Amino acid sequence: MEKESAEKRRVCVTGAGGFIASWLVKLLLSKGYMVHGTVRDPISAVSVHTGQVETQVELLAPAVQGTLNVLKACSDAKVKRVIVVSSVASVFMNPKWPKDKDMDEECWSDSEYCRTTENWYCLSKTLAEAEALEYGKKHGLDIVTVLPAMVLGPLLQSKVNSSSLFLINILKGVPESRENRKWHFVDVRDVADSLLLTYEKPEASGRYICGPYALKIDELVGMLKEMYPKYEYPKKFVEVDDRLSVMSSEKLKRLGWTVRPLEETLADTVECYEKAGLLNN
Repeated sequence: MEKESAEKRRVCVTGAGGFIASWLVKLLLSKGYMVHGTVRDPISAVSVHTGQVETQVELLAPAVQGTLNVLKACSDAKVKRVIVVSSVASVFMNPKWPKDKDMDEECWSDSEYCRTTENWYCLSKTLAEAEALEYGKKHGLDIVTVLPAMVLGPLLQSKVNSSSLFLINILKGVPESRENRKWHFVDVRDVADSLLLTYEKPEASGRYICGPYALKIDELVGMLKEMYPKYEYPKKFVEVDDRLSVMSSEKLKRLGWTVRPLEETLADTVECYEKAGLLNN
C-alpha cells in the first residue's frame, strides 16, 4: 500500500478481487482513501487452479519472485511503506520451538523441515516473507508483514476461496471423519483492520501474527452445532499427535488491534453462505 500527501491518500492493493483484499478495499474506501487495485488475469487463474498446485515448482518460484517483482516496483515508485500479507504458515512449521511456549513473531517455519515433509505451501510462504523483509533492509523500503491464520467471514467476491471451502465442508459433514487438530482462526474483517492499522501506525515494524482464536476441530464443530444444529457436520474426530503451540497475536493487539467474537464471525459467515446457496446439497 502506498501513502502520499495528496488531497486524497492513495494506496495500491494487489489482488484486489480476493477474499481479504476485497474487504480491505471496502475499508480503505470508507476511510477516504483513493484505491488503485490490481487483479489476476482470469484466464491464467483458471489454468493454475484447475490442476494440482501443491508442488514445489508451481509454488516456490512464483511466490518468491512474484513478491520481489512487486517490491521492486514499489522501490521504483518511491513508495514509503509496504504491507505484505503472508501467513502463519511461515510460523508454525518449526519442530524445534519449545512446546510449552506460545509461538510469536520470533518463530519461523523451518525451511528444511518444510522440504523434508514436502509442505511446499508453508515453504513458499516462509521463503517469500523472508525475502521480502530482507529486500526491505537492503533497499531502504519500509516493509511490514501480517500473518493471518485460517481466515473466516462473509464473502464479498463471487468465488469460493479455500478457507471458505474449509468451513463449508465442515457444515456439510465432508468428510465424516476428521483429524482433531488445532487450528487458529481470524475474521476477514479483522484482517483488513490489521492491514490498515499496520499501514497507518508509524511504530509498526517487522512481523505481526494475526490469529486470535485457537480451537480443535471438535470444539469448532461444537460451537457451530449450538448455533446451527440442522447441518450434518463430521461424525468422528481422530485424535492425533498435535504438537502445535498456540500462536500469539499479542504484538498486533499492543498496536491497538481489536477483534470481534468468534461467534459473531461464525454467524455472519454461515448466514452469508446460506444466502449465496453454498450450503445446498
